[in-house]
Amino acid sequence: MKATTFDLEEKLLGGEIRKRGAKRVLIQLPEGLKSEGPRLAAIAEKSGALAIVSADPCYGACDLAILDAKNLDADLIIHYGHSKMTEQGQIPTIYVETKAKVDVEEAVKKAISLLKRWHKIGLITTVQHVHALNVARDLLLEAGKTVVVGDAGHLKHPGQVTGCDYSNAKFVAKEVEAFLFLGGGRFHALGATLATAKPTVIADPFEKRAYSIENDAQKILRQRWASIFEAEKAKNFGVLVGLKTGQKNLHEALQIKEKLEKSGKNATLLSAREITPDALMQFSSLDAFVNTACPRVSLDETSKFLKPVLTSNEALVLVGEIKWEELCREGLFGS
Repeated sequence: MKATTFDLEEKLLGGEIRKRGAKRVLIQLPEGLKSEGPRLAAIAEKSGALAIVSADPCYGACDLAILDAKNLDADLIIHYGHSKMTEQGQIPTIYVETKAKVDVEEAVKKAISLLKRWHKIGLITTVQHVHALNVARDLLLEAGKTVVVGDAGHLKHPGQVTGCDYSNAKFVAKEVEAFLFLGGGRFHALGATLATAKPTVIADPFEKRAYSIENDAQKILRQRWASIFEAEKAKNFGVLVGLKTGQKNLHEALQIKEKLEKSGKNATLLSAREITPDALMQFSSLDAFVNTACPRVSLDETSKFLKPVLTSNEALVLVGEIKWEELCREGLFGS
């Protein structure tokens, strides 16, 4: 991820600091843009505020560094790379969406040939490319496709998806035969396929190529079934409660704990800011885990965990409340 490929809105950064009279700001950046931290901090300090750049990982808008900002007495958070997800009135936050400055036409044209089996296409993307959706839509229409862009009202932009929110895709899933994801990497496209049970083709404008992720999705489904099968043999479960701003689902965790115990399992609530293999290894008496924080931890990190880490819906398969076939058919792996 090259900084020059994205609009970091330096004028907005300085302008907001001066307008608000901020004296100390905390700057959050996604991993690929952390190298820009010192430069952005210098801009902030020229605008009158002491700047502190967070060196911790930032996984999304759900990972807002409110507690860190409080501990550092910051009066403003500058959060790069995501749009607003959750309401919080504790510390003022500026979201810089970091729009991509790349041409999408070549990648979309290549994707159209991979979509020839389907006529009705759902169009989705991340916040970095929402401004380019009209270009992609027009190219699909020229190719004779019917194009649908969902707006479920959960996210800021129509067609936008995040790592844990595919509501815009699910909103139109029954109207389309396949999805075109505009953006880089497999992460969000795989999430869309798992959340909608519809095939998804990626148009990657950074690499100027297009490809299907059908095989990747099938691999993940096999891994998820294996995790459930292994967890069925477990007696002692840890139910994970996320502590990040947008990932805390204590009520859901309590419900899962109750359902596990009714099915004859033992369940212990575990809170965590970071759900990592090393952290879970410390609980040697637990045989399996249910993750009520970001579902992508379970779906994308399967091979890294030594014990099964189920999503909430997978736990419902385990206790017999829903069937595996329903999970796959209805795309119940994520939000």
